[in-house]
Amino acid sequence: MFIFLYGKDNYRSRQKLKEIVENYRKIHKSGLNLKHYNEENFNAEDLRNDIRQSSMFGEKKLIVLQNLFSDKSHQEKTLGLLQSLKDSKDIIVLYEEKEIEKSNSLFKFLKKQGKCQEFSLLQGEKLRSWLKKEFEKYNSEISPEALNKLIDFTGNNLWQLSNEIQKLVNFKAGPVPLKGETLAGKEKINVEDVELLVKPKIEADVFKTIDAIAQKNKKQAFSFLHKHLEKGDSPLYLLSMINFQFRNLLIVKDFIEKNTPYYSIAQKSKLHPFVVKKSYEQSKKFSFLELKKIYQKILEVDLSIKTGKVAPETGLDLLIGDI
Repeated sequence: MFIFLYGKDNYRSRQKLKEIVENYRKIHKSGLNLKHYNEENFNAEDLRNDIRQSSMFGEKKLIVLQNLFSDKSHQEKTLGLLQSLKDSKDIIVLYEEKEIEKSNSLFKFLKKQGKCQEFSLLQGEKLRSWLKKEFEKYNSEISPEALNKLIDFTGNNLWQLSNEIQKLVNFKAGPVPLKGETLAGKEKINVEDVELLVKPKIEADVFKTIDAIAQKNKKQAFSFLHKHLEKGDSPLYLLSMINFQFRNLLIVKDFIEKNTPYYSIAQKSKLHPFVVKKSYEQSKKFSFLELKKIYQKILEVDLSIKTGKVAPETGLDLLIGDI
């Protein structure tokens, strides 16, 4: 049997791989028929011998092949072996973190002959649902507002979110429970908790984009924006980061206009000190009226995307072009 795990969300695919291996070990406690190969230790002859060799005690074998798609030679040799094992009762798991060409011969073979699971990056309601379930694992609850704030600060990086969840749970109700253990009486995690403990993921290129907008340099702003898209960043996530930052600029600028001392802005605005620090200098490059107009345009583009009037990538381009 072939199992193929792949996709950009390598947090969930890694968890699935871990689950398969742990379930196998529960049944076959010796571990003698569990083999791991990756791009560094791959040897076609050793793999061939492991596959063809009779397993000890008549156990079903589990062979894990990780990240072999990056090497064409590895792909060809693996494909040749797998083609001769279509009816094998052993379990061969292929796990791939990197992007795969859909025209790839090994990919096509596995899609046809294997049990395949693609792990796409979570967005929107699927991301919220995943987060709620993760908090429930620790017998914890987070308010809808805090959940949205957590997503604003981190995006859909599940590796970071997993760490932030444990941090928030520990802060709110003591140590994370051991497996099978629950802790009663936990308070709901709120917005203030997220702002206190979670460092916002405002990437340098987003600040560069906003600086380019402030300098009326649309060509540079487009360049920074499309670098994100080329890296595979979600257009909706990029828009949410731009929205998040301009909203903060507007809040901070309002306090500056009211001659509020810098040291009081974080307390009065209830923004994270990190956000205030980043926004304070940048807000000086805009007038209050300019920020209001830009923020309104961001909201209009966001609505157009969510109602299906424009594609997300087009909406981002229109936003930069119209500012």
